Amino acid sequence: MKLASLKQGGRDGTLIVVDRNMEKAVAVPDIAATMQAALDNWSESSGALKAVYTELQSGRGEDAFRFDPANAAAPLPRAYHWADGSAYVTHVELVRRARGAELPESFWQEPLMYMGASDAFIGARDDIEVEDESWGIDFEAEVAVITDDVPAGTGVERAGEHIKLIALVNDVSLRNLIPAELAKQFGFYQSKPQTAFSPVAVTPDELGDAWDGDRVHLPLIATWNGRRVGAPNAGRDMTFDFPQLIAHAAKSRGLMAGTVIGSGTVSNVGSEDGSCCIAEVRCLETIANGKPKTPFMSFGDRVEIDMLDAGGSSIFGRIDQRVTQYNRP
Repeated sequence: MKLASLKQGGRDGTLIVVDRNMEKAVAVPDIAATMQAALDNWSESSGALKAVYTELQSGRGEDAFRFDPANAAAPLPRAYHWADGSAYVTHVELVRRARGAELPESFWQEPLMYMGASDAFIGARDDIEVEDESWGIDFEAEVAVITDDVPAGTGVERAGEHIKLIALVNDVSLRNLIPAELAKQFGFYQSKPQTAFSPVAVTPDELGDAWDGDRVHLPLIATWNGRRVGAPNAGRDMTFDFPQLIAHAAKSRGLMAGTVIGSGTVSNVGSEDGSCCIAEVRCLETIANGKPKTPFMSFGDRVEIDMLDAGGSSIFGRIDQRVTQYNRP
């Protein structure tokens, strides 16, 4: 099934069930007022939500209304926990190679992960608001999973059972702020503004054979100002799959229902299918020519992120954002 949150009803939005074609939707206040409420009680709410989805698919949804992605917040407008991995080590290796640094062997053995800001995720059609172009505005196309409660110490063999929903992410980075932050050896903060999500989150069964329980085996398409930057396959070259990322995050603490785990920028070895962020494009240019030529994003630029099924239909809805200048109040 497909679920979304409308931009109404407060900061946590209003939970709606969306049909497979993302044309119609229905609110479900009698089941759960918000996405977080549904996840808190997933063992009971999921069956009732599925029944609504089935009715909507059959055309019997009497209270259905037209679904407009512009009215959708992030599926979880604010989450208790957002942990972003770097599961595609080939991406990290490219970044290191471009600046003449070797990749430690440990990077192939244990995931990189940081805890990001989850207090105000934004919707797929919301602007990317940045105060200064010189900060190096970049998009990062990712896949993310949303879990129910994960007990501390959950191993890889059981971690996949806790994946309840899957979504797409634009994990915006301010590249020129990153070096100074990482030099302090205390992680990202200012260099990671608000993160955007696809209009809907879907249960794994919506992906059919493209979901093997660990990875999504479909191209993730990133388009910048109408030009396709890349469409690497999200299932290929994913060094650490989602159960491994979840187990890593839960090693020493439990994860609460509604935890969002990101894959990191999708990347394929050799980059023959292009890239899912500008930074990788610039790294490839540096490796080939000694310096990058592609600039980061400017005010007015448009970025689109999408994933299509075998029939060419969007699965999660398209992330479609403009970069605008933020003006302080």
